[in-house]
Amino acid sequence: MGPVPLIDLTAWFHGDAADRRDVAAQTDRALQDSGFLLITGHGVPDELRARTRMRAREFFTLPDAAKAKYSVTVGGRGWLPPGVEANGYAEGTETPPDLKESYSVGASAGVGIPEIDSFWFQPNVWPAEVTGFAAAAREYMARMRSLSDELLTIFAAALGLEPAYFTRHTGHPTYTFNINWYPPITRVGLPREGQFRIGPHTDFGTVTVLDRQPGLGGLQVYTSDGEWADAPFDPAAFTINIGDLMARWTGDRWRSTRHRVLPPDQSAPDEDLVSLIFFYETDHDARISSLAPPLGTRGYPDVIASEYLRAKLNAITVA
Repeated sequence: MGPVPLIDLTAWFHGDAADRRDVAAQTDRALQDSGFLLITGHGVPDELRARTRMRAREFFTLPDAAKAKYSVTVGGRGWLPPGVEANGYAEGTETPPDLKESYSVGASAGVGIPEIDSFWFQPNVWPAEVTGFAAAAREYMARMRSLSDELLTIFAAALGLEPAYFTRHTGHPTYTFNINWYPPITRVGLPREGQFRIGPHTDFGTVTVLDRQPGLGGLQVYTSDGEWADAPFDPAAFTINIGDLMARWTGDRWRSTRHRVLPPDQSAPDEDLVSLIFFYETDHDARISSLAPPLGTRGYPDVIASEYLRAKLNAITVA
């Protein structure tokens, strides 16, 4: 795996055709080499990022009894308490539950098909105890959807495809916004053997936009050399990676790369981190066909996006 590059999107938004081609070429190289990149010049206000994180922290510091009113399991809208998720299971590895709590919201405007709407477009639930949480998260999600569609447009340019090649399948997309809280050792105790804040896994959808905080118990990426490497950090940047669905779509030209979040470190017993993670997908009924050579490197049978993703989510749910 090559290094995780930092790409300034200012040239994409405000440059000429050559500038845009250069951004697209950098993106193609990054997704072939590592499956990850950092982006600046994305236009998302720092104030919104900080406000969303602050409101989420207010929720996570509530007593468990207050949070319990919003308790759900993986795929639900609300609070995912400790113990309900183990991402390592997606790889078939039995691990202890991830050392985290999450607040999960997402796409909520249904398509009018009850069996689809009841899972993919559930109503969002907002904690009454935290003023401004709903407003911040809604604004953040709107920004993330717009940015994700822009990234998909860059992806199309990177492959020499027409601009709407991917976004023609995101007219009414599914997506999830998870706010993860990684509590300190002083709250959760020492990790068990094989326990992580998030166990090793790949993401499932098309593109993930991560706003993370640095820490000793932070993000690592699995290299093609079979080693775990600390992910680079830039406070102005989002960390971007693709998921299994996009890797499949590109015929494995691009890498859906394993990553993990380390357990809390004994040398920093008070460290707690909040990550804002936007998982973007496609229309629920999008048929995903692998790009043929020379763009892709292998073919896969067609899949329907929501069916493929539902199976992935079921795999990481702790019964």
